[in-house]
This record gives sequence, structure tokens and C-alpha cells, in this order.
Amino acid sequence: MDHRPDEPTEPEAPQDKRRFNLLFVCTGNTCRSPMAEVIARRALAERGWSHVEVRSAGVGGWDGSGPSGGAVRAAARSGLDLSAHEATYLSPEVAEWADLILTMSPSHVVRLAELGAGERTALLPAYAAAVDGPELPAAVSDPIGGPDEEYFATFDLLGHLIHRVLQRLEPVLSE
Repeated sequence: MDHRPDEPTEPEAPQDKRRFNLLFVCTGNTCRSPMAEVIARRALAERGWSHVEVRSAGVGGWDGSGPSGGAVRAAARSGLDLSAHEATYLSPEVAEWADLILTMSPSHVVRLAELGAGERTALLPAYAAAVDGPELPAAVSDPIGGPDEEYFATFDLLGHLIHRVLQRLEPVLSE
């Protein structure tokens, strides 16, 4: 039975520093999940967690699509480069790759359950909420088509959520 997104499970500790694969999922893989990916990569590098790999995918995107301009500008504002990002469609193989899949909205959780990855999937805010801190939104809203300020706010929220996710994973994944 798949767990509910408000009851995320803990991943198992990697055996002998085996690679741990973290996947962020949104709709088109052109703004939210790519921003989460670059934020997480920087945070992982800062922690020295070279055994953790991070990717992103979308439930409704097309392979190879570029990032949205707002996402590129939001990342650049924080010194991150999204310009070379190419969207990845969420296939069964992409889902199978991941040890932990964090999604932006409940519909993404449903899609992953349909792909058989429900037990490794949680809503990003729900997973992050397990760490003490301010109350979090139920989902990460999609800024697509909105002004840059919406992308900046989404980027900042993702940074906060990812910080809390890595705090939660630290006992399992740190050296």
C-alpha cells in the first residue's frame, strides 16, 4: 500500500556510501523542479555530499524543452545557471532511478503512484514539514506565465524547503 503524501517515509541509509538518487517532479520540468534541482545541487555541494545525485522531471513536459525565462532569471539572481537545462519527461525508468521523489503538487504524487513509485514519493512541503520550523504551504504553486516576482518567491520557497529536506535526510545520508 502506498503511503499518503502527508505521511512520508524515511529513505534507507545508503550502503557503503552508495549513490542516493533524489528526484524533483513538477508538471512541465521547466520551472519548479529545475529550480529545485539546482538549489539542491548547490546545497549538496556545500555539505560535501558527493554520493547524492539530484535530477528533475515533469509529468506533462516534453523531453528537451528549455527552462522558462522566469526560472532562469530567478536562479541567476542567486548565482545559479539554468540556461542549459533540458526538460525530462517522467517515464517509469526515470521514476525507478530515484530513491526519494519529491513533488510540487498532489497530482504529481498520484502520477508517481500510477507508475509504481508511490512508496518513494512525497509532496515536497509535506516532507520538509517533518523538520521543526514555520508552517509550510500544502503545495508549491506553479509560477508559469507569471511575473518574475512569482518566480523569485517560488525559488525562495524551494530553497527553504530543500534546506529542511536536507536537514531531515542528514541523519541518513551524512558521513
